[in-house]
Amino acid sequence: MLIQSRYILMEMPMILFGILSLLFALKFTKQDEFQPNSFIFVAFAAFFGTLSLSIKYVGFFYQVLSALIILMNLWTRVVPRKDLSSSAVLKTISSVYFVFTSVSVLTYIGIFYVHLSLLTNAGPHDSVMTSAFQASLKGGLASIIKGQPLEVAHGSQVTLRHSLGRACWLHSHSHNYPIKYGDGRGSSHQQQVTCYSFKDVNNWWIVKRPGVDTFGVNETKDVVRHGDEIHLVHGMTGRLLNSHDVAAPQSPQNQEVSCYVDHKVSMGAEPLWRVELIEGCGERGTNCIWEAVRSTVRLIHVKTGQALRMSGKQLPQWGFNQHEVVTDRVIIQDDTVWNVEEHRYTKSEKEREKELLEAEMIPTEPTTLSFWSKFIELQWKMLVSGGGGGGESHSYSSYPSDWLFLSRGIAYWVANGNNAQIHLLGNPLLWLSATAFLFLNVALVFGHTLIRRRLLPSSPDHEWTLLKFQSGICAGGYLLTYVYHFCLDRTLFLHHYLPSYVFKVLLFVSTLQLLHRIAERKGLNSFFGLCLLVWFGGLIWAFVKFSPLSYGQPPLSREELEELRWRPNWDFIIQTSN
Repeated sequence: MLIQSRYILMEMPMILFGILSLLFALKFTKQDEFQPNSFIFVAFAAFFGTLSLSIKYVGFFYQVLSALIILMNLWTRVVPRKDLSSSAVLKTISSVYFVFTSVSVLTYIGIFYVHLSLLTNAGPHDSVMTSAFQASLKGGLASIIKGQPLEVAHGSQVTLRHSLGRACWLHSHSHNYPIKYGDGRGSSHQQQVTCYSFKDVNNWWIVKRPGVDTFGVNETKDVVRHGDEIHLVHGMTGRLLNSHDVAAPQSPQNQEVSCYVDHKVSMGAEPLWRVELIEGCGERGTNCIWEAVRSTVRLIHVKTGQALRMSGKQLPQWGFNQHEVVTDRVIIQDDTVWNVEEHRYTKSEKEREKELLEAEMIPTEPTTLSFWSKFIELQWKMLVSGGGGGGESHSYSSYPSDWLFLSRGIAYWVANGNNAQIHLLGNPLLWLSATAFLFLNVALVFGHTLIRRRLLPSSPDHEWTLLKFQSGICAGGYLLTYVYHFCLDRTLFLHHYLPSYVFKVLLFVSTLQLLHRIAERKGLNSFFGLCLLVWFGGLIWAFVKFSPLSYGQPPLSREELEELRWRPNWDFIIQTSN
């Protein structure tokens, strides 16, 4: 945690607030009588649990554990009381959880209210948010309502943004698909269409009515409505967005999307697309007008009935590592949703290319978006995008099963010219001791349960009660924060184990306390103290020995680094010049 607090700032405050939540939940259980001031401890448990949740979603497990501690206390101390009627018991439990839930909800919403009220300027990572969200930030996208036309019409110059998931814009450039792909499949050899993650003049398209040759928008503009069929003309090359019965380069189960090039072969253009509006129509039905930013749309290829989709796969070098665009038979999915972000009307045919080249790519006037709209969008983005990684490998990634025995660490920093480095490992002696005591605690609980079940002589009742209580909280917290990692499809690292590691250390101390009581009853107090002293000396020795990897000083030689490699998978960085 020494290293983690220096380089990644989220885990430490999340764990701090989570432990404080548990502390106040436990303080609630220590009240002699259930009194009105007990609600203070419930409120603080909810408050700090919500702070932990607001930092990282794994903090939710701390809050759940606090709620369970309070519930178990009510179950054992309030429910059995004969002096309370059933309605009084129900009222007491309901009032406690009303306070807990109310404080949690108000704290969570309040945090985001302060966040969104203070942070009103655009930043470098706003592109993950929708166009409407970006347009509400100062220094971000222009106010569409104030500065740009709202209704999309024949002759509109637009950029089409992939609305959900990865932020990118429908893009084309004057390079064709290769005649043959690396796996031997042939392509249409037509102009590439991709989804590009940056603002670029090649992201501009012109909406065109089929059969109309001019692009200028006059006073009686021809607006595009839900269900209309259109052509999309690439602004810089003048070619039509097209699809046909040719397998996509990276997703052969889908159709390729291109800008049509007439190679004088038996493959005619199929450039007709149907606009299907998803949101914002209300009761207007087919009369709903396509609007910039406000409307999300699906573009359906008329010939095949498939939807334009960003596949999420990256093209090879010939596609400049941009994202693949395909058509898909599955219409209803997030990756088929698009929206017009930047929008302007074509004034004249002669000035069309000049207008595109001079288009303002990052306007400066903000627009208005309600707090609740921003709040809901942020929650959705954190849920669906926060994970990331997709299970991709990383040189320092690890599996949850590796964390128990510290099989892999993480390199955070390495100096130039020598072997000075900072490596996330933890104290190996404490780490492995805590793991050993985790299994020992399970054995002790199982053994005590079996002995008491058979009515054999065992430890005093108060000691057994304390063992159950402490093991239930520490082991329960450990399992809540650890086991779910096995279900995640994302790249994981050792630092993801730290919320669980805290509970493992607490369980270690709890088990050590139980062993001390057993040693006292057996007359082995001196022996237990000696063993503890030796272990503590070893702990200090291990801390000093591995401190160069914690503080980055002093630089170690190759031999000294190899000496510290206690596990074969500890990938220290050894520079060849040393």
